[in-house]
Formats: sequence, C-alpha cells, structure tokens
Amino acid sequence: MVSTTPATMTPSGKKTTRVGFLLLDNFTMIALASALEPLRMANQLYAEELYTWHMITETGEAALASDGLSIAADTSISECPELDMIIVAGGLGITRVFTSKQISFLQQRARKGVTLGGICTGAFVLAHAGLLDGYNCSVHWECMTALQESYPKVRCNNRLFSMDEGRYTSTGGNAPLDMFLTIIAREHGAKLSSAVSDMFICDRIRSESDQQRVPLRQLNKGGCKPKLVDVIELMENNLEEPIDLDELATFVDVSRRQLERMFHKYLDCSPSRYYLRLRLDRARQLLKQSNMSIVEISAACGFISTPHFSRCYRKHLGVSPRDERKVAWMGSITPLEKGVGSLVYMPHSTHALNNAHSEPSYGSIVAI
Repeated sequence: MVSTTPATMTPSGKKTTRVGFLLLDNFTMIALASALEPLRMANQLYAEELYTWHMITETGEAALASDGLSIAADTSISECPELDMIIVAGGLGITRVFTSKQISFLQQRARKGVTLGGICTGAFVLAHAGLLDGYNCSVHWECMTALQESYPKVRCNNRLFSMDEGRYTSTGGNAPLDMFLTIIAREHGAKLSSAVSDMFICDRIRSESDQQRVPLRQLNKGGCKPKLVDVIELMENNLEEPIDLDELATFVDVSRRQLERMFHKYLDCSPSRYYLRLRLDRARQLLKQSNMSIVEISAACGFISTPHFSRCYRKHLGVSPRDERKVAWMGSITPLEKGVGSLVYMPHSTHALNNAHSEPSYGSIVAI
C-alpha cells in the first residue's frame, strides 16, 4: 500500500512530481509502458527522483491488460495518496469498463486541482465524467467517433496528444512517449528530455501538431495523385451528408470520368464503393462503441433510411447491424475451455483475441 505523504523535494531542490495511473480493465500495455518509461529514465539520467508513480485500481487488486498480462496495483482508489497527476490508462471496450466509483474518484481529484489525463482510450472516461468539456482532447482514433457523438462539448482532435490547462490526453501506441517527453521538457528542460529520447532510440520528439493518422499514407507511397487524396479527405469529412460524385469531381477540378479512373487505378474500386466503405466503417464504430440507436446511426452515416442501411451493412459485412451490436455488447464470445471439474489455462493470445471480438477493428482487414 502506498502511504499518504506530503510532496517531497530532490537533493537539488526540485519538487518530485507524483503520478498515478488508474488502470482500467483491458488497458493497453504499450500505452502504459510508453507513459511510464520516460519517467523512469528521467530519474535515472538525472540521478534524482524527479518522478514517482503509483498503479491504481478500484479495489487495489491487480489489473488485467488487453494482452492477458496483469499489473499489480499499489493502492485502491479509496486509499489513494495525494498525487499531482492522474492518468487514466484505457484500452479495449472503453465504453463498458469504467464504473461510477472511478468517475467519482476522478471528479473528486479534479476539484482538488489535480492534473488529469488519459492515454489510449482513457480520455473517454474523463469525457464521461464531464472533465473534458471545453478542453482540447486527443484519443485513439478507433474511439474518436464514439467520443465525438456522445460528448459534443469536448474539442476532440486527431493529434497525437493534447496538453490543455491541466488536462493531458494522448492517443495510443507509443504516442504517450512523446507526450511525457514534452512534459519532462517543460518541467526539467529540453536537454533532459532529449537525453531520455536518445536512450529509447527515438529519432525525434513528435509535437502536439503531429497527427495520429496521417491521411492516406499508404496511397502516397504508391504515388497517388494529390487530387484523389483531396477527394477522399472530402469524403471522410462528409459522411453524414454524402457529396454527389459530380460535385466531388468539380471540387477538385477533374471530370467525373477522370475521378473514376483514379479510384480504379489506385484503389481498385469505384468512388461510390469507397465512399460506402467509409460510411460503413463509421457505422461499425458507433454500433460497437456507442449507445446510439440504429436509426440514429443510420442518419449519422448518411443512409437514406434504416432499412437501406441494414441492407448495405448485411451485404458488405455479412451481418445485420442489430446482430453486430449484440455480439459487441455481450463481451467475450468464446468460453473458457473446461477440464475435468475445473477450468484449464487459457493462453494469453486466446484471452486477447476473445476480448477483441467487440472492437470495431475486429476482422476489419477482411470484412469489407
């Protein structure tokens, strides 16, 4: 158990920053490690305890990551010591894993002026708690649609991370590394931050202006025409009210026939097919991550009617929207194998795959 102690100072007179990580069920290990390791390395290189960190869970018991590995907790939320910063570590199924007790804990710490943040999908929990209203927010792209639809007061963006007056939010993967390197630079100077970066073989520290999904990166590698990139960005920004193909061609100053040829050459499909795929991708995210009704999702994704939406969804994804949602919200659909009178060991890979069934990305490479 972590003892409650006042803020400490290093031998050189620097204040030790106390960071807590609130671990949610199925948090992603890579995001946690990307946030935690820069703090460890900063201490090592400076030879002083600039940062301390504590793993927090609701009950004080170990937390299970999305890869099936567990992390021991230092404290429960009811016995959590005073901290300077609390980061919510999210991951799979974020709309279903947090509890009212965790929300109350975050709201109570916010009233005390504690800096709050989220990594991977953790920002969704802060948004639900009303702690991101009016703030810039970065969240993993897979969760962004659900957050934008559910919490319109949050200024959601596609950046790697956002640092906005006591609210630090980062996307997933290794993006928390860049956010915490930026934090270290602000608190202890660029020299230390750069040294930490060098230790992790990080060729540059990405900034708040960097995007988590570079638009059409794979197309640019294939020499895709800039006008095709412009058209696809128009499609991505106009899913609720799709733009007619002739209008899209006019916007980029090409003929409809030229546009069709570009799509077939670089994407091996028609413009209408590609546009439909974008809208179905958005619908899949909302079905799996939001409480919006199927009627609302149909309208939000630009379908003329709910029956039309259902027919398109079943035709291209092989399942109805209603059944897609049922599978997503029933949790893991593969039961544990049973031995004689007891459960047998489930491999970490099997556990991880079971958890992933409810995620929008599950099977998406071959689904459309």
